[in-house]
Amino acid sequence: MGTESLALPGSQGQRILRVYHLYRIAIGLALVLLISSDLHDDLMRMRSPALFHYGAWLYLVLNTLIAVLAYKPRQGLPILSLALMDVILLSALFYFAGGTPSGIGNLLIIAVAIANILLHGRIGLLIAAIAAIGLIYLTFYLSLGDPDASRQYPQAAALGTLCFAAALLVQGLSRRLRVSEELARQRAEEVANLEALNALILQRMRTGILVLDSRQRVLLANQGALELLGQESLVGERLAPRCPELLKAMRRWRDNPTLRPQNLKATADGPVLQPSFAALQNGAEQNVLVFLEDISQIAQKAQQLKLASLGRLTASIAHEIRNPLGAISHAAQLLQESDSLDQSDQRLAQIIQDHSRRMNLVIENVLQLSRRRQAEPQLLDLKYWLHRFASEFRGGLAPNQTLHLETIGSSLQTRMDPNQLIQVLTNLVQNGLRYSGQTHEQAQVWLRLFRDTASDLPVVEVIDDGPGVPVEQEQLVFEPFFTTENKGTGLGLYISRELCESNRAWLDYRKRDEQSGSCFRITFAHPRKRAE
Repeated sequence: MGTESLALPGSQGQRILRVYHLYRIAIGLALVLLISSDLHDDLMRMRSPALFHYGAWLYLVLNTLIAVLAYKPRQGLPILSLALMDVILLSALFYFAGGTPSGIGNLLIIAVAIANILLHGRIGLLIAAIAAIGLIYLTFYLSLGDPDASRQYPQAAALGTLCFAAALLVQGLSRRLRVSEELARQRAEEVANLEALNALILQRMRTGILVLDSRQRVLLANQGALELLGQESLVGERLAPRCPELLKAMRRWRDNPTLRPQNLKATADGPVLQPSFAALQNGAEQNVLVFLEDISQIAQKAQQLKLASLGRLTASIAHEIRNPLGAISHAAQLLQESDSLDQSDQRLAQIIQDHSRRMNLVIENVLQLSRRRQAEPQLLDLKYWLHRFASEFRGGLAPNQTLHLETIGSSLQTRMDPNQLIQVLTNLVQNGLRYSGQTHEQAQVWLRLFRDTASDLPVVEVIDDGPGVPVEQEQLVFEPFFTTENKGTGLGLYISRELCESNRAWLDYRKRDEQSGSCFRITFAHPRKRAE
């Protein structure tokens, strides 16, 4: 009902308007009960009892209809019309009841006060002016027929003054209430915006965050925690069946909070996580805040910094090392050509040659890390490119070595530097043939190209049937200088992964399902992504 003209918008103004409807109905009922019990003749000096009787019933019926219509959409009177009608009807009852002694004038003051709560400044003062004019004019009109009514002028003037006083007071209070409500609304919006911002930041954080209650039920889990734990949803679930290793770490922390939590893996092929815990007091219940950090990325960055420092160091001393190393190798070669050396001395000279070559290979590999050229990605058709690579590689194989190629699907494209891809695949295939030859007379390696169904990215797998990588060494195969052979430098797989990452590809190790051997998988980038 005319909500657009409310001085207090929103639910508060609607509540006051509903109270105003109920108040007018209550006044109407009181007046009807008064005339029905015939007490009005004893309590009031009626000017016109019959008209007062009809006016009381009219006041009750009209306000009841207005209250009913107010709950129906797009029906009812504007607030100004409602206030004017209320003042006019009460003024008429004031006149019929005989003026100020009846007490109806007090009801006019209340009506003016409520109207000024609901209406804006000047309109509210207009209602007060109409009520005051009605009181004074009707008192004057009563005095024309009854000389005793002239004594009511001071009371009428006082009632009119109270109407203005009530209007001004109520408007001042309403204005302050509106300011307070607007300030509270702004503060509520700011708090809501901050909560939304905090929730967005929490969800975008790479650090996994969990909140657990005293029964190990997950109350909150951000997207980072779900990805690190390999779960789609955790909120409302118990932690024990989903991640028992994390629950064990939390229990160890509770037994001794000073101990540093051990690293863990939520899934077999998931990242290595470092948990940390903090107590959260939530009223009488004590919750636990869990932070999960993917230390595999941190360790990788540390290795990159270490290798960068190592590369700068070796670049500065390579000249000092390679010159005496070259002299040693040349001297050993000259000794081998001497006719005066016996067989044992020839063997010692050969050892010097072999280890000189190995030292030179280590220096070359380390220098390659420090001066590796920037990748120059090209759009490659992997199916065609792998067929050509396999054909050229087979030309240099020994009779007891075999390279198989399997391609699934067509139009498998990516962007990668072809020279660096040759270096990566050559290293992986040679490693596979070497380890396959340790357990089989015929060494075999399989190249398998397909599209990953989960990521829709092209994938190349290099598979061998050798002894495989022990479980305790799976996390170390890509570490620099880690090798299981006496002649290896331990830099091949590390350089291969670095080359893949520089082309936005990813190289990782996977165990073969129910078979011996190793599987190194290269997941390539989307062909529309360019490497920086």
